[in-house]
Amino acid sequence: MTDRYISNSQQRVLRILVHLGGHEVDGLAPGEISKSLDINPAHVTHDLANLKQAGLAEKLPDTNRWRLTPRIPQIGVAMLNGISRRENKLAETKNRFTRNPY
Repeated sequence: MTDRYISNSQQRVLRILVHLGGHEVDGLAPGEISKSLDINPAHVTHDLANLKQAGLAEKLPDTNRWRLTPRIPQIGVAMLNGISRRENKLAETKNRFTRNPY
C-alpha cells in the first residue's frame, strides 16, 4: 500500500482511539490527549466528536473527560467468538477425516 492512501486526519483519530485505551474508568481530558499526542486541541475536540458519533468514545457524565465505550471490547469478544466457532468446525472436520472407518 502506498502513502497516497494514508489520511493524516484519520491517522490522528486512530491515535486518539488507541490512546484512550486503558482509561475506561477515569477517562482523559481533551487537553491531556492534546498534550500527550502533540495534537492541536481543536483537532482533538473534532476527533472526539467523530469517535462519539461512531459509538467508540463517550464523555463521562458531569466531567470533561472522555473514555472508550464498551463497543471496542465487544468487537474483540466477537472476534474471539468467531475464531472459536472456526476452531470447533475444524476440530469436527478433522475428527471426521481421522477416525477409523472400520
